[in-house]
Amino acid sequence: MEDYTEFIDVAQKAADISRITLNLHRENYLYGHFDFETKEDASPVTEIDRKVEQQIREVIQEMCPTHGILGEEYGTDSKDREFVWVIDPIDGTKQFIAGIPVYGTLIALCHHGVPVLGVIDIPAVKERWLGIKGQQTTLNGRKVSTRACKKLSEALMSSSNTEPVLPEHRLGYEKMIETTKWRVYGSACYAYACLASGKLDVSIDSGGMREVDYCALVPIIEGAGGVITDWAGDPLTIHSGTTVIAAGDADLHAQTLAILSQYL
Repeated sequence: MEDYTEFIDVAQKAADISRITLNLHRENYLYGHFDFETKEDASPVTEIDRKVEQQIREVIQEMCPTHGILGEEYGTDSKDREFVWVIDPIDGTKQFIAGIPVYGTLIALCHHGVPVLGVIDIPAVKERWLGIKGQQTTLNGRKVSTRACKKLSEALMSSSNTEPVLPEHRLGYEKMIETTKWRVYGSACYAYACLASGKLDVSIDSGGMREVDYCALVPIIEGAGGVITDWAGDPLTIHSGTTVIAAGDADLHAQTLAILSQYL
């Protein structure tokens, strides 16, 4: 098995810089508001999204000059290279704009398109998950794991946003709402991080997801003992689509997949 630990320092340094910038901005605007733009896909973007991504890119370009980079705000630089970093400077920009501190920075390293290292950093609460292929996931340096939940009727489910769910997926999505014990919404990447720590049991999303949103989740969920795929049950790579299923154990993932795969 390949050893990817040599790239931890790159990811940690990039996440450190992101956290400093985002927390400084939060402090400066704690009693005020700031402007944002609306992109072509109707999602919001701020000058801080762009600033953070540029800072992360500079770290990667300095420490790993032969690697490619794919970012939410500045697109792709050499996506066909053996190693490609995938960046979402602020996952949960709407929450960031609203001052709700569940947004985070996502940093992933893909090897031949497969996510092998992932970071979820939640700056406002100073929590950072690190996942590396072949190793157990950590939260602030301590090992964490998912919890066992064998029945959807007992499961705690999360979903980032109900609005982008594709029409053809709506029936399956609503079936999951009916089947699970209770739900939480709007926590973006923080919910997937909490799943890796055994706080939630299953997370699903449709329509609004892309590689910058889920590549970092893969090593973290898998390294904590969970399972993460698309709604067809296929592994998530840098080339996957817009659906995600993450579950704390294989049994729960199989039950979720049995429902959602009917509505593709």
